[in-house]
Amino acid sequence: MIYLKLIWSYLKIGLFGFGGGYAMLALIEREIVGPGWISEQMFTDIVAISQMTPGPIGINSATYIGYVAPGQYDPSLASPLWGLLGSVICTLVVVLPSFVLVAYTSHLIARHKDSVVIKGIFAGLRPVVVGLIASAALLLMNGENFGTDTYHLGWSVFICLISFLAVYLTKIHPIFVIIAAGVMGLIIY
Repeated sequence: MIYLKLIWSYLKIGLFGFGGGYAMLALIEREIVGPGWISEQMFTDIVAISQMTPGPIGINSATYIGYVAPGQYDPSLASPLWGLLGSVICTLVVVLPSFVLVAYTSHLIARHKDSVVIKGIFAGLRPVVVGLIASAALLLMNGENFGTDTYHLGWSVFICLISFLAVYLTKIHPIFVIIAAGVMGLIIY
């Protein structure tokens, strides 16, 4: 049954998704798109929606994927109630490992925060998290996001670079960049 498969997949995602939602995107794609529960296009759309809605991207995407995956997997599960069940399951399961680990280790880390071992562990984890986030950026640089023909690819790269430069150089709030990019997309495409 799809719900048991979703539980297993999101348990792995929640347990090994270090570095937050962006860092776990590659794992989410492998676990959810790989078996064919949703398409690459749907995954790209889910990532975009998850970025624009309030809350962590990992939880938002789990909620949305939990809603749509059962209906994509088995058309008899396409009703809103089955989708709601999938949303609740995926959201709880992706959060559970982090909750348990933080509850268990927080007092240990606080007590030994000056320890050379703890400092060494965190020093080793920081570059890994940056690498995972960079892999998420590369994962999203695909034909679904940038288009496959020269016209769409050119405009997509232009919008991407302008958005990056606007946020990085001017420190403008990202919501304004999202709105401007949406308006540009509406006009261009």
